[in-house]
Amino acid sequence: MRDSGLLKLAEAAMANSYSPYSNFRVGAAIETKNGKVYTGTNIENISYGATICAERTALFKAISEGETEFVKIAIVSDSVDYIFPCGMCRQVLAEFDDGSMKVICSNSKGDYKSFLLEDLIPFTFDI
Repeated sequence: MRDSGLLKLAEAAMANSYSPYSNFRVGAAIETKNGKVYTGTNIENISYGATICAERTALFKAISEGETEFVKIAIVSDSVDYIFPCGMCRQVLAEFDDGSMKVICSNSKGDYKSFLLEDLIPFTFDI
């Protein structure tokens, strides 16, 4: 799928954001190696610790359907600044990265930049 198409799916997912505490809506769309796409949005909780980011929501939906190989993930928000995955999401995504996963970060103006995940988190935790 083209990056622009993945970004549109992430934007549609963002509409379902549950973010009453931060008012910071985020949407994500992750593409598997076999071409399936799974979307997610951030879901907040009053305890904050139980909050889940859009990226992990999309990833966990895919994993729960048996997918473990991914090509790229697109992330959108209402921010004028580019939106990047948080450190926790980067580490979780890295669990399923073969060194080629692309992360597409966008801003509310419709601009976007692409990075390799391993460039965003060069020293992942490993045991």
